[in-house]
Amino acid sequence: AEVYSGAIFMQQLLGWNIYLCVGIILAVTALYTIAGGLASVIYTDTLQAVILIIGATVVTVMSLTEVGGWSGMETRFMTAATNYTLANQTFYQCGMPRQDSFHIWRSPTTGDIPWPGAVFGLTTLGLFTWCQDQVIVQRCLSAKNLGHAKAGSVLAAFLKLFGFLLFIIPGMISRILYKDDIACASPEACDRFCQNKAGCSNLAYPLLVLRLLPAGVRGLMLAALLAALMSSLTSIFNSASSIVTLDIWTQIRRKASERELMVVGRLTILVLIGVSILWLPILQQSQGGILWFYLQAVKSYLVVPWCMLFLLAFFWRRLTEQGAFWGLMVGLVVGLIRMGLDFSQRAPYCGSGEIDKRFAIVAKVDFLHFAIILAGISTIAMVAISMFTTPRPENKLYRVTWWTRHAVPEPELTDDEDEAHTTQTEPAKNGMQIEEPNQSIAAPPRYSWANFKRFLSNWLCGLSDAPAKYISPEEKAEIRRKMTSLEHNSKWGKVLNVSAIALATLTAFLLGYFG
Repeated sequence: AEVYSGAIFMQQLLGWNIYLCVGIILAVTALYTIAGGLASVIYTDTLQAVILIIGATVVTVMSLTEVGGWSGMETRFMTAATNYTLANQTFYQCGMPRQDSFHIWRSPTTGDIPWPGAVFGLTTLGLFTWCQDQVIVQRCLSAKNLGHAKAGSVLAAFLKLFGFLLFIIPGMISRILYKDDIACASPEACDRFCQNKAGCSNLAYPLLVLRLLPAGVRGLMLAALLAALMSSLTSIFNSASSIVTLDIWTQIRRKASERELMVVGRLTILVLIGVSILWLPILQQSQGGILWFYLQAVKSYLVVPWCMLFLLAFFWRRLTEQGAFWGLMVGLVVGLIRMGLDFSQRAPYCGSGEIDKRFAIVAKVDFLHFAIILAGISTIAMVAISMFTTPRPENKLYRVTWWTRHAVPEPELTDDEDEAHTTQTEPAKNGMQIEEPNQSIAAPPRYSWANFKRFLSNWLCGLSDAPAKYISPEEKAEIRRKMTSLEHNSKWGKVLNVSAIALATLTAFLLGYFG
């Protein structure tokens, strides 16, 4: 999705083929992902966030001024449709703005975001995104301490809440100003403008930036948006390579060297680049050509079992490994079946007059409603299997559930977790280090081709030839204690709690106001 979003911006700005834009974005992203890693993501994100907030605020103010303020936007949006749509509203009904456009709580049967799905389905997807998704979690884990992680989360929640004003409202105004393009209601008209018969809604924000902002601000905003999209893509690449390397490859090759693991991580990124290009046609046609719906649909099919597993593991001490694994497999199989049925038949294009040939479970069961069904199936499977399998011993549950998070005894480590990594330089029993005997291998000259290749290889793989620093068991225990500590400054803890309550109150007010 990040690739496609960035490609849309480049396509509108430069007029290039979308696949060429995708290739350039992936090449640049892969280069600084492989070379920079997570550190490059964090530093670039910080700068881009400031530029994006300033630029998006300018876009919001200018666009609202253009349509006569909030009241003018509300009035004009309800008639923001092409002339041929207004002339034949019966045939082009899908091209008219929805009557519930300014409401969050929509009909459970005819709403594009039905309220049961919004309350229960989207909540599940949001819980996965912000509490489990490696892209988000890795940022929290990189925080200096628990207080910093909480403060970052509160700031992110604040910025996410105001994304409504900074991005959604300008997108709606774009439909008002450029209704012949954004609100196209026939496959032919949409194909002429954006080369996508399913619709051109994805171009709403980029088109507003390109046509409304002055030249200098436009360039800065486009650069920041592209950089932010590429930064998100970098986070995904980093997360995926970490999961493949640490969770999958180490199970295949338990004694893999650090260099081998780094190479596997880099190769994983290259594979993801290929998959991103191959998936582009499916993404363009899915969910009526609206990128947000596509993203939530895929999450509804794949991540719901993970979310239910997270909740059960967090709150239910009786959950077993077998129940978690096989319950997860049941949920994933059901979700993959629904996703396959969804992608096998596209929905009729708006204004085409085509008959809906999709399977009934796809055409009549909204993907958010399906998320609720899938959550129930996954939960029942995990609970049922856990009840018929052996529970974990009590000494394995210290500080791994909500109820035992403050337990004093340290959790019992497995053999893999407690195993010290063997290196060429190992500590002796008396605490001294024993070095391997010198093999008297002649080192290459300092400025040689061999040294240059070695340097380039280390730089690309994030490695170093410096000897590994020995950490004593006592030092390892102290590092572990600090990393797993739930303590932080009580004064700032209260400030963060008050801030979180204020944000929750503001969210509840907005839900009521736009209900």
